[in-house]
Amino acid sequence: MGIDGRRTGWLTDVHHLRLREILLHTLHRYDLICPVYCLMPDHAHFVWMGIRSGNGSDQLDAAKFFRRAWNGLLRETGYRLQKQAHDHVLRDQDREQDAFANACGYIAENPLRAGLEEVEGEHRWPYVGALVPGYPELDFRWEDYWDRFWKIRGKVMGE
Repeated sequence: MGIDGRRTGWLTDVHHLRLREILLHTLHRYDLICPVYCLMPDHAHFVWMGIRSGNGSDQLDAAKFFRRAWNGLLRETGYRLQKQAHDHVLRDQDREQDAFANACGYIAENPLRAGLEEVEGEHRWPYVGALVPGYPELDFRWEDYWDRFWKIRGKVMGE
């Protein structure tokens, strides 16, 4: 999701925390989890995964809800989202655990590729994270993150 006009200056620690709150409500309301997100100076990436089979996890409705709430937050400081987000639905082969983790890792490395992190391989950019309702301690930067994530995913899906 891009900021209109690719403007910068909106991304602060306070905005990040308030956006996480909006994201948390979105995830809970639409039965989703977010294994990774990355906020960049002029855009943001969010990976969402449904946790209810059937039509329970509606990501289109979730995106509308999330964008409306985020735009409200952005408007407080004179910014807004671009009218159209770029959505990408993962193919079946991209949903395999290793491929999925690699895709999420690619998103998390955006700050490094953009020159916003100084040390390769170490995530220092403060606006990369994960959010799973009920698991506030979960941290994308942990070495064993994916082992923990898949266990938590199984638990929240009742597997």
